[in-house]
Amino acid sequence: MQIYPNQFHQDIKKGLRPCYLVFGDEPQQKFDVIEQIRTQAKSKGFDERTTLVADTGFSWNQLLEATQSMSLFSSQQFIELELPTGKPGTEGSKMLQEVAAKLNPDMLLLIHGPKIGKDVQRGKWFKVLDEIGASTLCYPLEGRQLSTWINQQLTSHQLSVSANGAKMISDFCEGNLLAAKQEIDKLALLYPHQSVTDEQIERAMVDQSRFSVFQLVDVMLNGESTRCIKMLYRLESEGLEPNIIIWALVREWEQLWNLKAAEQQGQPIQWQRFGIWRNKQAVYQNAMQRLSLQQLESIQHALSQADLAFKQQVISRPYVKLCHLCMMFMGVNLANIPLLDK
Repeated sequence: MQIYPNQFHQDIKKGLRPCYLVFGDEPQQKFDVIEQIRTQAKSKGFDERTTLVADTGFSWNQLLEATQSMSLFSSQQFIELELPTGKPGTEGSKMLQEVAAKLNPDMLLLIHGPKIGKDVQRGKWFKVLDEIGASTLCYPLEGRQLSTWINQQLTSHQLSVSANGAKMISDFCEGNLLAAKQEIDKLALLYPHQSVTDEQIERAMVDQSRFSVFQLVDVMLNGESTRCIKMLYRLESEGLEPNIIIWALVREWEQLWNLKAAEQQGQPIQWQRFGIWRNKQAVYQNAMQRLSLQQLESIQHALSQADLAFKQQVISRPYVKLCHLCMMFMGVNLANIPLLDK
């Protein structure tokens, strides 16, 4: 049974399940979910915890032995297993299915790891454990989901802020829930159980937003110019190699060109054939409506020139050039805008 991170506390209050699967690349949500499991387990008498990491050289017999060992101090066994790659392999899959059949009320199994794909979720071991327990996937939050999470955190600290204040927190810490949690905790210490003004939030907080190239591409394709420029600024301050962004832009241009060609043929676009899942289709549709074939040809020419210049290291301000390229994807006419990138 899948449980969303923001609903996890409601489910675990009803009682512990025999097994929990916690995966994802958003550290704050993962930490919160795992801590809830540990706290609830301790309150139910699972005082001792066996921790295993299925890294290189790991013997799956260790897991089997852990389920069979008896403690001198507790008859209840809490086993945490980390899968660093998110996949147990053939041997591990068989062992986990065997362990699933042996789980009982005196045994609690927690398996956690990084972001996993549908292939892992369709695996026999995952399905078997998910049926008798629960799975929680923790992914970065954006937009309305991020706003909801921030409001929940503020409410839990009995803090009141304006809608603009909540947006300020979101803008400051977007892409970095750990930083958002720390900043809200800070506000709770500075202004306990109070209504916090926008000015107080601005004085207390530091811009700790962190973004990935993939988030940048989504915002660019969606035509959100202000957010796109902010993300580029943050990526530059973090020292991200410009060639990585160029690679991403070239890849997105190829995707848009192929989509546009399919559209020109007058046939419905088969999104899965292009490897585009439902949650990404809207941003591509926005870009396709915004950009003509002529504009895409101009983008291709600009990308080729930029790629060559970056490789030859003849651009002194590469992120200014990247900003102009992103603006082209957003349909901005650069004819009268000087390219101050040298």
